[in-house]
Amino acid sequence: MPYCDRCDRDFRSYHAYEQHIDNSARHNICDDCDIDFASWTGLKEHWVQSPHHSYCQYCNSHFDDDSSLEDHYRDEHYYCEKCNRVFKNEYGLHKHNRQRHYYCESCKRVFQSPSNLSAHMNSSIHRSKDVSCPFNGCDQSFVSKSALILHLESGGCKSGVNRQMVNRYVREVDRTNVITNPSRLLTGGDNTDVSYTATDASWNGRAYECVLCHDLFRSLCDLNRHLASPRHQSKVYRCPLDTCQVQFSTLSALCQHIESEKCGVSRFKAVKHTMDNMLSGVTRIAYY
Repeated sequence: MPYCDRCDRDFRSYHAYEQHIDNSARHNICDDCDIDFASWTGLKEHWVQSPHHSYCQYCNSHFDDDSSLEDHYRDEHYYCEKCNRVFKNEYGLHKHNRQRHYYCESCKRVFQSPSNLSAHMNSSIHRSKDVSCPFNGCDQSFVSKSALILHLESGGCKSGVNRQMVNRYVREVDRTNVITNPSRLLTGGDNTDVSYTATDASWNGRAYECVLCHDLFRSLCDLNRHLASPRHQSKVYRCPLDTCQVQFSTLSALCQHIESEKCGVSRFKAVKHTMDNMLSGVTRIAYY
């Protein structure tokens, strides 16, 4: 005769016993794991905690895998992907992100690092374009001085200024080597004005190959654009902070580093004075 230990009951048949198991509130079975829990709460906790289940406790719904469950969280709930946590409402998620992550409150966006958040806060989304290009005929404006320098280095300014002219200008202005590496820029250790040009000989049978880094490109134009970029130029600029000393191949990259306040170098008056003097006379670049 079938007997239920948990309920201390006998049954006349296995059919009656099985009906009891299915209908009794004291039996809560996980069919996949073949485990009988004494309460619904216990079964639910098992589904939540077990790696064998992809279960949303808020909707009481099962999913095929964790990826499908995460998609559900993103679509239907207030979900923090970094912490894999679900919140009851938008305010709970907002408060969590504000306390635990690099978070833009106004955009409600989470960033991977302080520098990414800083770059976002310094972008045109949050800052007005109040830095104007000083050259006649160019009416473009930018959100930062680094963006202006990048504009000049790219060769896109109507003034005709390019990266080589910017480097020559800095070579003349930064006499005390506050932001330049004297062994590279000033003493001739490296030629900062070197330019590379690829020909059809760069075709390796599958793509155009850069002989310097062996990256592959679909067209000769793309390869030459790569060679004209700062990728293979000497790192002639450096962060002047002794504890940092990160090197950069362009003035705009150094400016971005300083503006990000990542290492705190922007607090030093000598650095600020050098950068301000250099940028206040930026129109002189055209003469170098």
